[in-house]
Amino acid sequence: MASKNLPMREALRQALMEEMRRDERVFVMGQEVGQWQGTHRVTAGFLDEFGKKRVKDTPISEMAIGGLAVGAAMAGLRPVAEFMTINFAFLALDAIVNHAAKIHYMFDGMFKVPLVFRAASGWGNQATATHSHTPEPIFAHFPGLYVACPATPADAKGMLKTAIRDENPILFTESIALYPKPGPVPEDDDFTLPIGKAEVKREGKHVTLITYARGLEWSLAAAKELAKDGVECEVVDMRWLRPLDMDTVYESFKKTNRAVVVEESLPMYSFGSEIAARLQEDMFDYMDAPIQRVTSMDVPLPYARKIELMALPDKDKVVEAVKRIV
Repeated sequence: MASKNLPMREALRQALMEEMRRDERVFVMGQEVGQWQGTHRVTAGFLDEFGKKRVKDTPISEMAIGGLAVGAAMAGLRPVAEFMTINFAFLALDAIVNHAAKIHYMFDGMFKVPLVFRAASGWGNQATATHSHTPEPIFAHFPGLYVACPATPADAKGMLKTAIRDENPILFTESIALYPKPGPVPEDDDFTLPIGKAEVKREGKHVTLITYARGLEWSLAAAKELAKDGVECEVVDMRWLRPLDMDTVYESFKKTNRAVVVEESLPMYSFGSEIAARLQEDMFDYMDAPIQRVTSMDVPLPYARKIELMALPDKDKVVEAVKRIV
């Protein structure tokens, strides 16, 4: 399959545009998605091609965006609603977790809610504590809502196309730090990736690094450095926090018997906590060392650049965690 090197934001733009051309029920909505062409430029050119009927600039009200998206999906459309950043999705929690995630269940399957909430997530380069959340695990807590966290441009394209075509509500998170990072992207209008399927991004035999989104970048860099000392890390990119593909994790852990979980989120009640608990419950006989976790520090993310970076995970922290258990 032919591919082209694209930054993640362009891969997302390509996926969204292809799906809007394929299915006239798909429309985009959110603050500044039309005339301003998207805060992160993912919807650049959309208003010119699809017009105001399918590219909706909304008021500054995340609750209104969420509620309108849920209603449109129930009525037979397929909205892709953008929250400028995931920090503002907290204002739409009722629409997301009390309605989108539960309507299909509460109405005994009579209604479907096929929508995608897109949200930029994570470190925003001195965006301050209230604009630097990585709260994907919070949303993954709720049954009925899928949570996608791509780490590469190709995954971003394939996962977004699948999300738009799916019949379930999906929170699709996009790491702000990864928007400009390039990678090969298949040039295929029907390139999709399955929901809830992790992928081994690097083979190894000594330690399993389990991660998602920006954590993949730190994990691969750490694996490359550790390989110089003869420590071969297997890197598992979860890609989806719900559904959670533990089978791929278990198969890797059976081979390595050690694991480090790497995430940009906070440590309390986290993705890493869930993975560690599952491994302890289901893979105890294979465990040769305690599960290690690498997360952001348990503080609101500081503004000053040096201490902001100090509070975040990085390659060196992953290396240190691996060295503690080998």
